[in-house]
Amino acid sequence: MVRLSRFAALVAGAAALGTMALAQQDPGVQTANRGTGATIISPSNDPNGFTAFFTDGLSRFQEVENVSNADNVGLGPRFNSNSCSSCHIQPAIGGSGGPVNPQASFVSSGVAGPGNTTPSFITPNGPTREARFPFFVNSNGSVNTSAPNGGVEDLFTVAGRSDAGTCKTLAQPNFAQAEALGNIIFRIPTPTFGTGLVENVDDSTLLANQQTNLRNSFGIGGTFNRNGNDGTITRFGWKAQNKSLHIFAGEAYNVEMGITNLLFPQERPNPEEENQGLGLVSTCLNLSGNGYPEDASNPTSTPNSAVLDDVSGFANFMRFLAPPPPGTVILNGSAVPAATISAGAAVFSSIGCATCHNPNLGPTQVSNLVPALSKVTFHPYSDFEIHHMGTGFADNVGQGAAGGDQFRTAPLWGLGQRIFLDHDGRDLSVPAAIQNHMSNGSEANTVITNYNNLNSTQKQQLIDFLRSL
Repeated sequence: MVRLSRFAALVAGAAALGTMALAQQDPGVQTANRGTGATIISPSNDPNGFTAFFTDGLSRFQEVENVSNADNVGLGPRFNSNSCSSCHIQPAIGGSGGPVNPQASFVSSGVAGPGNTTPSFITPNGPTREARFPFFVNSNGSVNTSAPNGGVEDLFTVAGRSDAGTCKTLAQPNFAQAEALGNIIFRIPTPTFGTGLVENVDDSTLLANQQTNLRNSFGIGGTFNRNGNDGTITRFGWKAQNKSLHIFAGEAYNVEMGITNLLFPQERPNPEEENQGLGLVSTCLNLSGNGYPEDASNPTSTPNSAVLDDVSGFANFMRFLAPPPPGTVILNGSAVPAATISAGAAVFSSIGCATCHNPNLGPTQVSNLVPALSKVTFHPYSDFEIHHMGTGFADNVGQGAAGGDQFRTAPLWGLGQRIFLDHDGRDLSVPAAIQNHMSNGSEANTVITNYNNLNSTQKQQLIDFLRSL
């Protein structure tokens, strides 16, 4: 069980370790414009005309969803947010969570129904979050560790909104109880820059890369999560649980915003309703009044891009986002010398970080979409494998082949401009995030020991390098 007291202790301990080690300093979130958020498509080399689809997807990604009687209907009956870009905004549209959490204002602004309250773990300047309960709860209020849950517990409902029709009452999950029991974990949004390249890597390249990774002296293993339908490697999400950008987008539309679509065409009960065999209350069905799926294709629309359903538009936007460019690091008002960044890259490899956070993965397959996705060697700083991260990171949530302490190697490209770090946003500093890789059962323990044995100069070089990505 993930106890909140233990979670708090881990965070406090990591922060203390980061401070103790602080003969080195985290340069912090880099604010200069590095060009992040651009498209990978070259306007002069787009034979199939996909630039228009990227632009269309970018527009849809920013649309605010409503329940009914307006544009963009289908929100709810349960939701975590009301637009894609509200969660994916830092440092540009398509990224991770921003400095201001929009979820903190949903109750006061009327986005959430009038009976809603803001959970204690949602704060104005904290991470944008989704919540999960690792286990179901017995009728006597105790945690049933023999009954895994792990499903997303949407934070808010639309019940009682003026546009929610017959949906007058719909309870939020019992977050206070879950917090008291230590039966709650969090996830923050993953950045989507460069994901078209990730999608276009064939399995054989990933498998060959895995064999290279396994030849290490750091005690690092790693395996892949796989699609239950065709057995191929999945690669999107914190546990690499989603196969494609289409599935990633369709699941998010249904789970995070409550909008049914061509991939997920039914309204989603919360995990407790499903477990009890109840399903969603009938008065909260078909609130848009348009039938299902609420997001469908538009065959009579023009131009061509408008014919697509929203999920396809979202997928195209993410697919054609360029990787986040590296950039200059500013520390205490001055640019860190290039030689320091280069030395940090060497330290990164020498102590074992690159065994999981692989700098190179390519080349990609030939793309049938745009030339910019074809035969590209790119630098995500990930192997897209799942690894045991030990008790410190364990959330007791399984997804596909990924167990309770296994997570996909988080791609480090773009790290320089991220605010909240780790899968649950627990850290704000790179040193603390590094230390959190070390706990009982973690494959990273030897690497973190190597990091702790570095001198202060080497640690600073490594941290500067990471903020350059």
